Amino acid sequence: MNKIILLMLAVMLTACGKTEPIPTVDELAANPERLKELREQCKTDRPRMGDVLCNRVAEATGRRFFNNGQPTPYTPPKEPPKF
Repeated sequence: MNKIILLMLAVMLTACGKTEPIPTVDELAANPERLKELREQCKTDRPRMGDVLCNRVAEATGRRFFNNGQPTPYTPPKEPPKF
């Protein structure tokens, strides 16, 4: 009985290996290629990827889309529009 418990404990500890750290939102926003890759993976297999990672991917996509809250300078056209 004790051997079975020790064996199961060893199997459980082996299965609990180190996982890859989840990148931060800033890291994802700075790397558009990785962001695109993870966005596709979250679309196809969200349960395997995990909610935390997919939520960070969504947040980084929003930051890139909205230019991280920075105001975009207005640049008027060289020629005025003709009506």
